[in-house]
Amino acid sequence: MSAPEDEERLLPLTQRWPRASKFLLSGCAATVAELATFPLDLTKTRLQIQGEAALARLGGGAGEAAPYRGMVRTALGIIQEEGFLKLWQGVTPAIYRHIVYSGGRMVTYEHLREVVFGKGEDKHYPLWKSVIGGMMAGVVGQFLANPTDLVKVQMQMEGKRKLEGKPLRFRGVHHAFAKIFAEGGIRGLWAGWVPNIQRAALVNMGDLTTYDTVKHYLVLNTPLEDNIMTHGLSRLLGHWCSGLLMKKSER
Repeated sequence: MSAPEDEERLLPLTQRWPRASKFLLSGCAATVAELATFPLDLTKTRLQIQGEAALARLGGGAGEAAPYRGMVRTALGIIQEEGFLKLWQGVTPAIYRHIVYSGGRMVTYEHLREVVFGKGEDKHYPLWKSVIGGMMAGVVGQFLANPTDLVKVQMQMEGKRKLEGKPLRFRGVHHAFAKIFAEGGIRGLWAGWVPNIQRAALVNMGDLTTYDTVKHYLVLNTPLEDNIMTHGLSRLLGHWCSGLLMKKSER
């Protein structure tokens, strides 16, 4: 075995396989974040479903009130009536979605930044390159994750069917994948991908572009170093900017 090969074997895994490591780390971070925030997403969905069901009953003359009011009461009602772990009911497709989406967009953005576009002579990454890279990363990540996103939405809609007394269509996540594929083929798994990638392009343009630009500015113009504090501050500003773009895209 040659000396360069020996040196390569001694390198950390993140340096030997940077893209694979980035995908795995992004997926792990997305999984932890999803597990922490999923109860909020579940209660939001329950409230939306209850609101739609209540409107339907009013239209039919029943006029019954929804059983829960507010996020906290909804969460407490789920715990009391169904059990604490039910706050994470349906988390599996959400985790699948975030692993594919987060890993795909981060690897794409890193590749575009380091290989395709590259930095300028002053080692600076221009803003226009960040904008294009962020949008393309969002498009690639969402396109790859579209089947998991579709299954996540379909599984959430099962709760509405249950409230309406309709039979459930899926026995679980894998059955949902198999049934959608059997009924619509590959195209069925990518239903609705065009508006999804348009939204993801705008969101990631705000998120990744703001994150990269703010981090670079802070490292060069403030006493902050390239560490977790700088990354966290840049990420907060990136999420804030992407949230604004998300609201505008939904109007």
